[in-house]
Amino acid sequence: MDDRRAALDDATAHAWAVVLAGGEGIRLRSLTRAIVGDDRPKQYVPLISADSLLRQTLERAARLSPPERTVVVSHERHACWLAAEFAPDRSPKVLLQPENKETAAGVMLPVYWIAARDPEATVVVFPSDHFVLEGASFVAHVAEVVAFVERQRDRVVLLGARATEPDTEYGWIQPGEAVGATASGPISRVDRFREKPTREVAAVCLAREWLWNTFVMVAKASTLVSVADVLLPELHRRLTAVTPLFGTQREEWAIRQAYEFLPRQNFSETVLQAALPFLAVSTLPPLTWSDLGTQPHIDCSSSSER
Repeated sequence: MDDRRAALDDATAHAWAVVLAGGEGIRLRSLTRAIVGDDRPKQYVPLISADSLLRQTLERAARLSPPERTVVVSHERHACWLAAEFAPDRSPKVLLQPENKETAAGVMLPVYWIAARDPEATVVVFPSDHFVLEGASFVAHVAEVVAFVERQRDRVVLLGARATEPDTEYGWIQPGEAVGATASGPISRVDRFREKPTREVAAVCLAREWLWNTFVMVAKASTLVSVADVLLPELHRRLTAVTPLFGTQREEWAIRQAYEFLPRQNFSETVLQAALPFLAVSTLPPLTWSDLGTQPHIDCSSSSER
């Protein structure tokens, strides 16, 4: 056990956490307004425990990466809510987007920022609006996936959850042949990916035991930059041009310049549906996970493995 722990510690030495905190949480707006009295997005709201979903996410990320290797990406209009989420001695890097240019920009802006600082970085993308009851087990599984990516450096690995209903708000993943393994099961090649299918298609996916995409993702930063060069060429060009200014006094200006011309692109539709030959999926171990997308998901007590 000590040898295995040491191996995982070595593998996560270059692990960076990217926490996505820019969503608006429109579908839960009535509930969050009733709890806090304003229109803040769900990640800034204590929906299930005394801590907000963002703070819970940061605590999970801290099990893997220290604050100096944690980047939170959000929007300028969220700045007032963000300020209350960080402990003074554990403040991560915060990147504020001047406007919403969809999920491709939200994911890739911090990836380019990290790649400029640590060319060997392995990036773990954590959405900040998820609920995970067994945080230690969840992060231990993520650490195993990080170790796998350190061995197979061109892989982009999604974390999939076992589906329980034909939900049309998820991306659906068809796992293929095994390319690796964790303690809880195989890491499989992704044969197909469908983003938010119709109810009829989702029912077929459920019957064929496809997985839900949690949008938790592990990859080398350099691999994601190479993917963007091919599939997101304009985004790649704009972010590459301003990368030398990251970490300088002109960083905020540089991000504004890039975002003025960035196209609006959905990461799942543009990248994950592209059938990348090195895209893989690892199924979450049995634990309680939910993206809290709708009130029925919150009210339902049988959210295990979601």
